Amino acid sequence: MPRGHYSLYDPHDRTPLGEEHFHCATGPSGWRYVSQTLNTAGEHTGSVDLTLDELGRPIRLELHAAAWQVRGAALDGVTWVRTDPTGTHATEGNVPAHAFTGASPAFLVATARLLRPVLGAGATRVRLVAFTPPVLAPRTLDQSWALLSSTPHATDTAPLVADAYQVTDLETGEQHAVHLAGDVVLAAPGIELESLDTPPSTFN
Repeated sequence: MPRGHYSLYDPHDRTPLGEEHFHCATGPSGWRYVSQTLNTAGEHTGSVDLTLDELGRPIRLELHAAAWQVRGAALDGVTWVRTDPTGTHATEGNVPAHAFTGASPAFLVATARLLRPVLGAGATRVRLVAFTPPVLAPRTLDQSWALLSSTPHATDTAPLVADAYQVTDLETGEQHAVHLAGDVVLAAPGIELESLDTPPSTFN
């Protein structure tokens, strides 16, 4: 069960935003990721609890940021309930999309797991609903993912394969690189892996 923490920063000017402390695990029914986010002062700012099924579909999502909360799942596309800061009102949403995304590194692993791009096969398109702190307002976006390389690295146990993806925002044309090893993000815009106490899990 990988456990560690990421540092989070503004991808444009590299202003530090805080840290995300996580643990995740694969199992016969899929993958689960749980984390807590902290600001630069070390204060708790939110949490992520994401469970995927064996095909990479989000069967349970619970996000907290400030006083906002979102619960969602893949149902008739993706469906969610977003609760306001007072806790007295809730709004429901449903979009014909494939999965969720947001600021957490968990969503990069989840999207790669859902799409499973093949090396040399070109880009795969995906529609996602994004929830971004601090207010977790939903936004639908389209991306394409292409697997550019898979590089094995020797370790004390089994070889560790690092996958490099090119992710394109289909609205703006902006491209960026995402580097994953199993269920851990090695590097991505605004994300750096700072510690990891056990090797990443591999998906079957």
